[in-house]
Order: sequence, then C-alpha cells, then structure tokens
Amino acid sequence: MEEKEVILTQEGYDNLEKELNYLRTEKRAEIADRIKVALGFGDLSENSEYDEAKTAQAENEVKIAELENKVRHAKIIDENDIDTETVQVGNIVKVLDMEFDEKVEYTIVGSTEVNLSENKISNESPLGSALLGAKKNHVVEVNAPAGIMKYKILSIKK
Repeated sequence: MEEKEVILTQEGYDNLEKELNYLRTEKRAEIADRIKVALGFGDLSENSEYDEAKTAQAENEVKIAELENKVRHAKIIDENDIDTETVQVGNIVKVLDMEFDEKVEYTIVGSTEVNLSENKISNESPLGSALLGAKKNHVVEVNAPAGIMKYKILSIKK
C-alpha cells in the first residue's frame, strides 16, 4: 500500500517532532511508572489500575507509530516557494462569504495541521480544495451540506 504524502509547514513538522519526542520519552516513562505502581497492588486479575496503565501504554504506542509515519512521509513546504498569485498550501487567504456578506481569513494547511479555532483549514477540506489554485478576485463555489456556498477571494498572502 502506497503511503500518502503528508503536507506540512515547517512549524507543523516541528510540532509533530516535539509531540513524538514527548510521547517517546516523558509519556512512556510516566506510563511505565504507573504500571510499576499497579504491579505493587498484587493480583492482576482484579487490578483496574494495571489494566488502565496497559491500555494507556498501548494507546501511546499507536500514537507514536502514527506520528512516525507522518514524519516519514512529510513534505515540508518551503516558504520561499509560496507565492501570492494563486492560492496554495501555506497561504493566508481573505475571502468574502457572499451569502452572509462576511469577510473571513483562512490559512491553508496540510490535513495534520488543521486548527479551526485559528482558522487553519485543510487543503483537502471542501473550502480548502476549492480555494487551491484560485486567484485574487475569483469567486469559488463550495459544495457544502447546506448547499452551494460562494466565496470571493479578496487577498492572498504568505
């Protein structure tokens, strides 16, 4: 099975590396300590602390494997390659929601960096993919659950 390329900004890549390092070191050590303490409680057949610690250990190892896979397949976007002629991953795009006459600014990021509270949307989302390749003053249509939404691109910046 071919692995999917993971598009990241340098900041996103650094955050993945930081989280991976934390899970491999501090989190593993913390869980190992929990297991050691739980073993001291005796009979493992009725030891919920032990079961919870082992479950946490398994979940941590799964998360580590996922992050290692993302790091392995990461494609870091070079800030110098980002232009402001057309929308691409790494751009900050100001749009006018034509239905609600509302201006909103979005940062287009790879799917692992999505943060809706910071208006960071995925290049794979309906809006993100509709914006990709568009130019200033273009109107893009997005097929959303509520119907067709129209956005006019007001500005594109790095």
